[in-house]
Amino acid sequence: MFTFSDPFVVVMSLPKPAEIRPLQPHSAWLQAKQELGTHGDSLDKGDIIQLKEAYKWIIHPLISDELGIQAESKSLFEVGVVFAHPETDADCHFLATVCRDCFKPCKNKQSVFTRMAVVKALEKIKEQDFHVQFPWPPNSPKTVCNVVDIQCNHAPVFVAGRYNKYSRNLPQTPWIIDGERKMESSVEELITEHLVPAFKADSFNFSSSGREDVDVRTLGKGRPFAVELVNPHKIKVTFQDMRALQQKINTSEKIKVRDLQIVSREAVAHMKEGEEEKTKCYSALIWTEKLIQVEDLKRLDSLEELKIIQKTPLRVLHRRPLASRPRTIHNMKAEYVDGHHFRLYLKTQAGTYIKEFVHGDFGRTKPNLCSIMDTTADILELDVESVDVDWPPSLDDSF
Repeated sequence: MFTFSDPFVVVMSLPKPAEIRPLQPHSAWLQAKQELGTHGDSLDKGDIIQLKEAYKWIIHPLISDELGIQAESKSLFEVGVVFAHPETDADCHFLATVCRDCFKPCKNKQSVFTRMAVVKALEKIKEQDFHVQFPWPPNSPKTVCNVVDIQCNHAPVFVAGRYNKYSRNLPQTPWIIDGERKMESSVEELITEHLVPAFKADSFNFSSSGREDVDVRTLGKGRPFAVELVNPHKIKVTFQDMRALQQKINTSEKIKVRDLQIVSREAVAHMKEGEEEKTKCYSALIWTEKLIQVEDLKRLDSLEELKIIQKTPLRVLHRRPLASRPRTIHNMKAEYVDGHHFRLYLKTQAGTYIKEFVHGDFGRTKPNLCSIMDTTADILELDVESVDVDWPPSLDDSF
């Protein structure tokens, strides 16, 4: 059951001959032209009322009276009615003899008689040939259409926010390798396990501004994310409802969310716009083989707008294409910890692989920290300190 009272629109799936094979409208257009004589020359095919539209004119008031809500030509809530009529399934097969090139198999189509193919064939067939093959006016069917299915669907609701990840054993999305689950939960699941039932959605799609590795924390104001809730059965929520949802999510010790809010589909696109031009800040605990000298750290501090080239890291090569990507390390700040450890703060171009910049990835990232410091180095801990994307809008006292 849907718990809202917005206007609705009827969406129809007619039997194939009527839905994707516009023979009846074409026949009606030819007949109207003949009846009008010379006046019919100005009659366009678009002047013929489509069967779908005529049906909607009849059914809209009936459904409106029954549900007590208004029917409109456009609405976020759709009532889909699916019809079948076996008697006329083969009505347009004769067109294949007129235009064989029009009807070619398509990978994602069950039949070659698609709407576009039929329209193309109708443009080529002569009127007299059409009359021979297709009755004019059309014969009355001997059987009625059957209602196969009635479906109610609402347009997606988009919920956005920012999340912090405090665990070093938590992937962003379910981690499944060769059909086997590697971790018991994920950031995505810890968020959506509350959102999906709250909106009574059929399913969801999770997206974010970048992603962190399973062993990387996300601190600061968090990482922007959005959840598309598919076919929600509840859409009326208040600010207090969203605040309560945020508090439920934040009962987890592994993650926290802030700025939880409903946004538009168009607003979600802003999260991805110019993603690689954005900057991100990190802090990393570094180990070096050689004894750290003060001069080494000062040299790192002096580097600004360092240009590097990164080949696709070996660890992600199985899921990303091989490419060489230019990236920029805007600045760095090093803090001494002990003779073989220091903490490095970096501000980089989004999309920079920090781990590979540190250890070099067998020379696939150049230059790298090892080549700059002339030693073997590795990264022991990595935290995302900030994702500099000004989205979604900040809400006061979000936590």
